[in-house]
Amino acid sequence: MKSQSRRRAFALCVALITAAMLGLSCSSLPSFVPDLAHRPTRPVPLEGASGPLSAAQSRAILLRLQSGGEPTDIFSRHLALEEAIVGSPLTTGNAVRLLQDGPATYRAMLGAIAAARDHINLETYILDDDAVGRQFAEALLAKQAQGVQINLLRDSVGTFGTPAAFFQRLTEAGIQVLEFNPVNPLTAREGWQWNQRDHRKLLIVDGRIAFLGGINISSVYSGGSFGKARRVDPDAALAWRDTDLQLEGPVVAELQKLFLAAWQSQQGPPLPSRDYFPPLQAMGTQVVRAIGSSPEEAFSLIYATLLSAIGSAETSVRITNAYFAPDPQLLETLLAAAARGVEVTLILPGQTDSWLVFHAGRSHYAQLLQGGVRIFERRGVVLHSKTALVDGVWATVGSTNLDWRSFLHNHELNAVMLGDDFGQQVQAMFDRDLAASDAIELATWERRSPALRVQEWFGRLWEYWL
Repeated sequence: MKSQSRRRAFALCVALITAAMLGLSCSSLPSFVPDLAHRPTRPVPLEGASGPLSAAQSRAILLRLQSGGEPTDIFSRHLALEEAIVGSPLTTGNAVRLLQDGPATYRAMLGAIAAARDHINLETYILDDDAVGRQFAEALLAKQAQGVQINLLRDSVGTFGTPAAFFQRLTEAGIQVLEFNPVNPLTAREGWQWNQRDHRKLLIVDGRIAFLGGINISSVYSGGSFGKARRVDPDAALAWRDTDLQLEGPVVAELQKLFLAAWQSQQGPPLPSRDYFPPLQAMGTQVVRAIGSSPEEAFSLIYATLLSAIGSAETSVRITNAYFAPDPQLLETLLAAAARGVEVTLILPGQTDSWLVFHAGRSHYAQLLQGGVRIFERRGVVLHSKTALVDGVWATVGSTNLDWRSFLHNHELNAVMLGDDFGQQVQAMFDRDLAASDAIELATWERRSPALRVQEWFGRLWEYWL
């Protein structure tokens, strides 16, 4: 069984046992999304390397973004509302590199680690004691020995199968290692919440370069998912398909704030003094917003802004996601977009490491297909990407799945990029996955076997906890 499967199975067992003990039940998410029909009238402010831009500068940048790509009203309908929902600024002057699959991502991450001079902050869900995990450990140990301070925040469930000795070695070398929400109640800190998990994947080097997305640190990502030659983990049958970002520019400071806030929320020891917020220069032309969400907030900021973006779509919504167990509000938003003529296309897994999530998601296919949503299943890989592209100009990449766990129980992290230049890159990636996917047709789907229907029914029963 894959390491990912073991962790999700463990988390599910904990959830089901606790639910049974406490007699908990929940049939729907609370209606926590702000009024999406409201159009804020104030201009959307942007921040650059030297701080907030003037209203005229911000307006000029947004007009430039709006002038390219598909005809869309998403800028005027959505961005000010997103600003009110999220609070973090839109930043300009960023360089963004789209990273597809583990090998390219790991090369870029390890290269940045090797070049570190001051500090490295790493936040991850999974850090396996395997070939890739040990490669990262050696790279971090080498930099710590050179005087670069390493701070590691790792999730307790995600690293449940990683031996304590793995982290003890890091700690003894001077690396600050903090366990997020320890599974063991005896080691829990004040405010412990057994069902809250840190699902973020974030690497920040010297406060100047950052990586985020869906890729954990594990050998299941060691092979590319498009070519014939795939490096596969010994107990895995398929390569893993995932997406990450490399970012440089003012947005890195926003990501640094999120890491430090997460460390503080877990009551970690004071971090060694380092230059966590160096002066940042413009590194490119991309407009980016960092969005972190956590269960402590009234609602998931990532979820709310995604609903707002889909609700503002004029032409197209293209979503690729690994774990699809949507709540009624997301279903309603997707169907409403399709009903008003927006082309809504989903690429979802054809194979998965989570049987229950897979079939819970499939239980919604009939309703979506009947409503005009196009659904494709990626073949030949374990799909782990979490991306969306709206009207060709609003793109997001991150750790957030389209399931109840991401919306309610996890700490998640996404970046939103604006403009048709980056949108074209995401579209090209989407098209490539689409070509390697199988279309789900309504007529064929309605003839699926009773056995599949039973599995979907059973998966739907548990989708809140998945």
